[in-house]
Amino acid sequence: MSLNQVHREPDFENIRKVLCCQKPDRPTLFEFFMNPAVYEAVAGPAPGDPDPVVQMAYLARAYAACGYDYVNFSGCDLYFPTGETEHKSTISLNAHALIRNRDDFNAYPWPDAKNADYSRLEKIKTYLPPKMKVMTPGPNGLLENVISIVGYDNLCLMLYDDPELVKAIFDRVGGILLDYYENCAKYDTVGILMINDDWGFNTQTMLSVADMRKYVFPWHKKMVEAAHRNGKLAVLHSCGYMVDIMEDIIEDMKFDGRHSYEDNIVPVEEAYRRWGGRIAILGGWM
Repeated sequence: MSLNQVHREPDFENIRKVLCCQKPDRPTLFEFFMNPAVYEAVAGPAPGDPDPVVQMAYLARAYAACGYDYVNFSGCDLYFPTGETEHKSTISLNAHALIRNRDDFNAYPWPDAKNADYSRLEKIKTYLPPKMKVMTPGPNGLLENVISIVGYDNLCLMLYDDPELVKAIFDRVGGILLDYYENCAKYDTVGILMINDDWGFNTQTMLSVADMRKYVFPWHKKMVEAAHRNGKLAVLHSCGYMVDIMEDIIEDMKFDGRHSYEDNIVPVEEAYRRWGGRIAILGGWM
C-alpha cells in the first residue's frame, strides 16, 4: 500500500485529545520531526525558495500526507551564537564556548526574542489544511543553549566557582526563550509549544537534580504557563534518563506530554504503565 493510499485529513483535535490524556477519534501519530527523504517521498522535492512561509507550506503538505495533525516549524529565526566548531566525528562540548567569565557574559551578543519576526505564523494560515495546527519548537533549549555558549565541563566547574554567574546565564537564556514562546503562543495557527531541551545521559541527568531544580525547571514552568495561559498545549522533548525528575515534569512544570523514550533507559511501554494517564506518553526517539 502506498503512502497516498493511506492519506487522511489532518484534525488537530485528535492530537489535542492525546495530550489531554483522552481517547482520540482515530489512531494518532506524533513525532518531533522526520527527515528530508520522507518529505520528498510524499511532497516532492523541497522548494529552493528559502522564504520560511514557502518552506513551512511544503512541510505542511508532507506532514498532512503522512497522516499528522500538525506541522513542526520554528516561530522565527532566533538563535544563540556560539564559537566555531570543527566538523569531526566527535567534538568536545566545550569546543564552541564563548562565555567563561562576567566580561564574556556582558559582551555576548544576546538575541532579541521580543522584536523578532514571527509573521510566518500568521502568513501560513492560508496554506494550512483547515484543521491543522503548527507545533513550534524552540531554538534549542535552556540547558542546551547554556552548554553551547559556556561548555559542559566549564559549566560544571562554574557551578562551584561562580554560581552567581551561572544563575545570570540561565536567567538570561531562560528569559529570551520565554519571550520566544510567549510570542509564538499568541498566534491562532499554533496549537503546541514544543519545549525541546535534552536533560540527561543514559543513567542520570546532565546536572544534579538539585541544580536542575534550581536553574532549569523554574524557567520551563514559566514556558508551560505561557502555553496554557494562551490556550496552547506544552510538550517536553528531552532525551536521556528522566526517572528521578518525572514528578517535577508532571506535577511542578505541568507538561501535557513528554516525548522521547529509549529502550535502554525506560521503554515507552514501561513509561506508559508508570505515568500514563497523568501525562501523555509520546513514543519514538527523535
